Amino acid sequence: MVVPTYNERDRLTELVTAVFAAAESRGVVLELVVVDDNSPDGTGPLADALATRFRMQVVHRAGKLGLGTAVVEGFRVATAEVVGVMDADFSHPPSLVPVLYDAFRDTGADVVVASRYVPGGATPDWPFKRRLLSRTACLLARGLSPIRDAASGFFVIRRDVARATTIKAGGFKICLELIVRSGVRTLVELPYRFDDRELGESKMSLREAAGYLVQLRDLYLGRLRGGRRARHDYRRLSVADVAGLQRR
Repeated sequence: MVVPTYNERDRLTELVTAVFAAAESRGVVLELVVVDDNSPDGTGPLADALATRFRMQVVHRAGKLGLGTAVVEGFRVATAEVVGVMDADFSHPPSLVPVLYDAFRDTGADVVVASRYVPGGATPDWPFKRRLLSRTACLLARGLSPIRDAASGFFVIRRDVARATTIKAGGFKICLELIVRSGVRTLVELPYRFDDRELGESKMSLREAAGYLVQLRDLYLGRLRGGRRARHDYRRLSVADVAGLQRR
């Protein structure tokens, strides 16, 4: 799993410990790749120290170069055949990481996306305005992919697909771009509860929102030039399906 970081020192140790504990409890061999954008709070050195105790790699970058490029850099150095992305702030539950992998393996999917916007998914702490903006952003992408949560930053994908896909946007909506530009066929979406970050600052900004609109424009133009819409084999897992995977 690739974890982009910027000023995430306060909970990084807790996150790393929780993710590895979840993977070990399910018999999943996990590699964590932390990509740090020169955090002034010391996140990078802390990640280096954690890498002496856990199966981790740490990539240090010169500055804030964008979440999308951080993920691409993480995919580049990852050694596992299945790679994924999650946030460092516990908005993405560590316990779901092995569930995503099990769903990937059981369904034979190219991509498995954790979704806030399928039945069973939730954003309980969000104000109405933020929920409306996020829903609208996902709705705007429906012409590109059947995924309901196109803005998800929590997913797993085949490494060969991820590495072979040229990403042109530096923002954090990399999941949508991977799906569209790679031409993957089999997509699986499963529900989860997004718990808003408790510490640190949100990565959402007007600049990121504007970048997403530009990204959508480019993806739609690329689709039009390609002549036809890609056909996807799409499957949505239910809350019961997820519970079944968790009980195994």
